[in-house]
Amino acid sequence: MVNPRRVFRHLFRPPWAWRRAFPRATLDAIEAAIRASEKHHGGEIRFAIENSLPLSLALRGMSGRERAIHMFSSLRVWDTAHNSGVLVYLLLADRDIEIVADRGIAARVEASAWEGVARAMEAHFRRGEFAHGALEGIGQISALLAAHFPPSGHNVDELPDRPVIVGR
Repeated sequence: MVNPRRVFRHLFRPPWAWRRAFPRATLDAIEAAIRASEKHHGGEIRFAIENSLPLSLALRGMSGRERAIHMFSSLRVWDTAHNSGVLVYLLLADRDIEIVADRGIAARVEASAWEGVARAMEAHFRRGEFAHGALEGIGQISALLAAHFPPSGHNVDELPDRPVIVGR
């Protein structure tokens, strides 16, 4: 069933609204944190921000989780040598954070751990602390990856560290 309030939020969210929460300095800090964290584990972190869903997807009732899984594929987070990609996906219109881990990592880290990271980030975001929440989330993800997916030999950076703004 279509939620008219949700469709309205997605349809009328200004395309530039993501910039208030994630200005260039915050995107730079996220990129630096991802780059630094990947020296301590064998995982690859990809950070994606989507302001709102395209109208057709909002009308279909696509959930944030479904969109995150789609973006996991679209951004090729699955395409790492050791199946070690992790996507942090933010759907700002729904205030939703989803973390999708590739099968190599999902086999070692419980889904509840990712859910805990997402809820901690959401708590910061509700207070308007977008930079702090994003950086703390990356730190928690890095700690999980270091504990369960340590680096092996030469650590190749397979995915871009710069956050991607979807649909810009």
